[in-house]
Amino acid sequence: MREILLALVFVAAVLLIPWAWKAFSWIWLKPKKLEKCLREQGLKGSSYKFLFGDIKEMIDSVKAARTKPMDHSHQIVPRVMPFLHDKVQKYGKTHFTWFGPNPRVNITDPDMIRDILSNKFGHFEKVGSTSLERKLVTGLVGYEGEKWAKHRRIINPAFHLEKLKMMLPAFHTSCHEMVEKWQKLVANESCELDVWPELQNLAADVISRTAFSSSFEEGRRIFQLQSEMATHVMQSSQFMFVPGYRFLPTKKNRRMKEIIQEMRSLLRNMILRREKVMKAGRLQNNDLLGLLLESNFKEMSGNTRNAGITMDEVIDECKLFYLAGQETSATLLVWTMICLSMHQDWQEKAREEVSQVFGSQSPDFEGLNHLNIVPMILNEVLRLYSPAVGLGIRVTYKEMKLGKLVLPPGVQLSMPALFVHHDFELWGEDADKFNPGRFAEGISKATKNKVSFFPFSWGPRICIGQNFALIEAKMAISMILQHFSFELSPTYVHAPYTVLTLNPQHGAQLILHRV
Repeated sequence: MREILLALVFVAAVLLIPWAWKAFSWIWLKPKKLEKCLREQGLKGSSYKFLFGDIKEMIDSVKAARTKPMDHSHQIVPRVMPFLHDKVQKYGKTHFTWFGPNPRVNITDPDMIRDILSNKFGHFEKVGSTSLERKLVTGLVGYEGEKWAKHRRIINPAFHLEKLKMMLPAFHTSCHEMVEKWQKLVANESCELDVWPELQNLAADVISRTAFSSSFEEGRRIFQLQSEMATHVMQSSQFMFVPGYRFLPTKKNRRMKEIIQEMRSLLRNMILRREKVMKAGRLQNNDLLGLLLESNFKEMSGNTRNAGITMDEVIDECKLFYLAGQETSATLLVWTMICLSMHQDWQEKAREEVSQVFGSQSPDFEGLNHLNIVPMILNEVLRLYSPAVGLGIRVTYKEMKLGKLVLPPGVQLSMPALFVHHDFELWGEDADKFNPGRFAEGISKATKNKVSFFPFSWGPRICIGQNFALIEAKMAISMILQHFSFELSPTYVHAPYTVLTLNPQHGAQLILHRV
């Protein structure tokens, strides 16, 4: 019996040694080798700390920053990205830190950003989503190579300008309902209102109508589930490096599983119903789901191997419609209203333009395209308050040259959009000032043709919903300016912070006045 036990122990040891060596290499040997290589390149950065790297310092710095509101300035980088701000002061703009056992190089040089995001497609791959992130969103944004190209080809038709024109009535209906509600609140000439939840609901209504026009109420339920899931994912992210945490039967983990099941069930039923009526020829395909399914049918009818996308992939793209469409639009609108409250001169300029173009009539597509001041304002808000403060992390999969750097495989690359958008060397002494006039002659002129402005990313992977978000924002701001003037309430606390996108931590309390 003793001999059998010894044999079992020996076999177990033989099996465990390779696993233990791989684990030791992953959490210690490889990081130290990469750190040495980066330092030999002349890069400065923090020293690697076992397994977790700089994650604890990142979390602590964000927690500390969120306890401190700021004055009504646009110098928000130290509050929103305190860890990055401190490391830039210590090591310079191009430096490295540690996300767990992975070195992450901070890239702010526009030429390097151009190389990463340019048509050299596939040279710098996006870091794969964690299992936690995949619970919230998958789809086009997370794909690479041929799979990305296929999904982009199928989804593209839904976002052509001609298709977006058909969605304008849905944009208008949602905006009109919100304006009517506000008019009732301002019955006595003025009132205080936290516009942040109002604008979140507006964006949710718009994406519900434009994505699932025939299933509006179910669409609203999906938005509610997505919002709840986002909160759980952000709260759980600090445990992402704890082995097996996602499998523990905690209350939060059980709830996330329930949300996923309900959301996929709702979407699957909507898609099946839509496919049925489309095949019977009884429905016009003028919403995102219909356009996506129509494009997918055409792709599948080509008899090409692996043509089309599966039901589960359609569900994932629909979830992405919701998350990206609602979050980006709501964030852009709320910071636009806050900035125009801080800068009454630009609010008046915008209102005058809207009045000249539309008068008291409802905004139409042609008129929206003739606006000049409103787009300048939106671009300046996107610069100062980028909805996504950083682009998706890229990683080197082989030794690669970037500028003067030669990076080994396994190095992550971070492109902090918010930091670049506030860089004094790129934008001048007024980089932290609200000056929409800088965009008077367009984005290329304002950036001197550098990749220094990329709120919707840049290059072949630029956000497919960019035009959707901008048309929605122009419609909403135009209708708000037609009916109201607004200013900051004394109760407003300026405290930008990141959830999934850049949010006002304590809401956006404004005083609305009738025009």
